[in-house]
Amino acid sequence: MFDLYGTLVHLEKPITDEEVSDYLFKREYEVSPQMFKAAWAFVSFIDYPKYGFRDWRPFLRRIFWRLEVKINEETLKAIAERFERNPYKLYPDAVSAVIRAKASGFRTAIVTTIAHFKFQNAVQPIREQFDFVMTGYEAGCDKTHPKMYKKTLEILNVKPNEAVMVGDDLATDVLLPRKQGIHAILLDRARTISDCSEAIAVVHDLDEAVETVIKGNRKN
Repeated sequence: MFDLYGTLVHLEKPITDEEVSDYLFKREYEVSPQMFKAAWAFVSFIDYPKYGFRDWRPFLRRIFWRLEVKINEETLKAIAERFERNPYKLYPDAVSAVIRAKASGFRTAIVTTIAHFKFQNAVQPIREQFDFVMTGYEAGCDKTHPKMYKKTLEILNVKPNEAVMVGDDLATDVLLPRKQGIHAILLDRARTISDCSEAIAVVHDLDEAVETVIKGNRKN
């Protein structure tokens, strides 16, 4: 199982809450950076798992509904286009690693809270290599809820001790899976972590992660 953001994909220049807030204030909508950040989180973790928004406009419209701010369609369109022009991109090692994992006979999945419409174009080159893409909507919860991992294992028909989670976040990609009996590999692209007792390995790229899983599988 692969985490998405920071593992398979990244944003070259993320749009900040301050940028969105500045734009809104210029258009006479008083939305502070922290207000926008809080509403974004609520919609991402609570609303998206319930409603499964299909593109940026309904997602953003829900944010402003949460903020009780009535913005016009022109403003909504402009903000949506800003995000559309700044798409997720695959890390260079994602393609080779995922293809090798699938070619080695492993069942594969993406596990993320992030809305599918945000990253579907980015993962298109490797989409056929995944048996399933689990987002907050398919799981009906955010990634910190154990139900997401449980449902992914059920769909893949894999037992917890037969599965490996690969991701860059210690809490959600290592500690939480470990509580459920899932093996975990911590991805440290920045090379700042020397050891992690909860993970079977700390790796610096996805090719190394897949190689670790293949070697472990051979031993077993």
